Amino acid sequence: MSRDEQWRAELRAAIKPKERSALERVTMTMLDPHERIHSNAEVNCGLTDEQARHEATRCLDCANPQCVTGCPVGIDIPGFIKRVERGDIADAAVTIKRTSALPAVCGRVCPQEKQCESKCIHNRMGHAPVAIGYLERYVADWQRSHPESEQQPAITPNGHKVAVIGSGPSGLTYAGQMAQQGYEVTVFEALHEVGGVLKYGIPEFRLPNAVVDHEINGLRNMGVKFVTNCVVGKTITIEQLRADGFERIFVGSGAGFPRFMNIAGENLKGVMSSNEYLTRINLMEAGRGGDTPVLSGRVVAVIGGGNTAMDSSRTALRMGAERVLLVYRRGREEMPARREEIEHAVEEGVELLTLHNPVEYLGDETGHVRTMRVQRMELGEPDAGGRRSPIPVEGAFEEIAVDLVIVAVGVSPNSLVPDSVNGLEVSRRGTIVVNEETMESNVAGLYAGGDIVRGGATVILAMGDGRRAATSTAH
Repeated sequence: MSRDEQWRAELRAAIKPKERSALERVTMTMLDPHERIHSNAEVNCGLTDEQARHEATRCLDCANPQCVTGCPVGIDIPGFIKRVERGDIADAAVTIKRTSALPAVCGRVCPQEKQCESKCIHNRMGHAPVAIGYLERYVADWQRSHPESEQQPAITPNGHKVAVIGSGPSGLTYAGQMAQQGYEVTVFEALHEVGGVLKYGIPEFRLPNAVVDHEINGLRNMGVKFVTNCVVGKTITIEQLRADGFERIFVGSGAGFPRFMNIAGENLKGVMSSNEYLTRINLMEAGRGGDTPVLSGRVVAVIGGGNTAMDSSRTALRMGAERVLLVYRRGREEMPARREEIEHAVEEGVELLTLHNPVEYLGDETGHVRTMRVQRMELGEPDAGGRRSPIPVEGAFEEIAVDLVIVAVGVSPNSLVPDSVNGLEVSRRGTIVVNEETMESNVAGLYAGGDIVRGGATVILAMGDGRRAATSTAH
């Protein structure tokens, strides 16, 4: 029996499974809703040391841990949790970082309830699952506050160069995995800051920039180089990258083109995409003394039911809106956003206008939106996948006064890179077609992952793509 197996056996013997199962799941402290809407302070406050040890003790350390199968990057979940129970947080961090380059990010924004936690054996026993996401965040935050504990992996350069296009979660994961294996890695980012959607798309009250920057600096310490303000496909071509000696190229350029609904009035002033709204505020400091302006409204309507819609509506409150309406054509239970994000939005004062759909925007004499016309909807019979389609209720219309509309109904892939590569196979949606096991395209040596492949992906799914591509690239 190895030393690791021995102390884990001792932990199992110290507290019986029945006693572990009887422990209640911890509740994370949150800022008061009335306080948080007046600042960008992070809403979730993290776990205390005592809470983390308590929650780690709930883990049964299963012989066949299904939680790992629910994690797209394959973190050794029982391994790091048992180290938290034991009090060895530094080693827990090492365990996580063997497969995940962004634990502090994932612990905050990944939908654990649909992934690792949904596989926890506690669910089958009628108990709340172990709070895996909370514990991952705890470990990453502990390490950030104890920099002396960070252990830099020993890296032996192998003399090969790889390029990464885009510094979002898929690109950063690929970069970290390749750097660990000795590759010289350079990441090319179109914007002036590194981080991609983690910086421009997610507000600081959910994911502070300092957290993202710490993870990125960890990659820098591993030797990863970052080139900003560089638009691959315009500033530099794929052919030039190959000529510069990059033997493999990973495309993680995301899906940066907003979608609209193509209804009357979308060209009015005051109707904008969530991409533009969040980017101006999150990345370009609009509303915080920055030089970039952004429209603000007294009555704001946000169209959509996903996490981006929640982020936009909650941001609008923090920008001073008196009333924020979240308009969604299905019901609250059908919203694709995380339950936690919906609850936080409602706590903060966002009004959910469900089973309604905008059909037209009306403007004033200056061309600025003043009214939103919505139609009431009802849900039809479930389709083959169990999803009920919204059906318009004939003649059921309503007009609502608004002065800002934020459209958050999805995004389309950025076509710059695909259009610049001769012979590259793309789908009808404009996404790069790849081998799902290797993430390699039909162009040899060109890999891709994240939104540019999926059209829309969670942070952790994008990270899984980056890790899978790195594993296949290195062989």
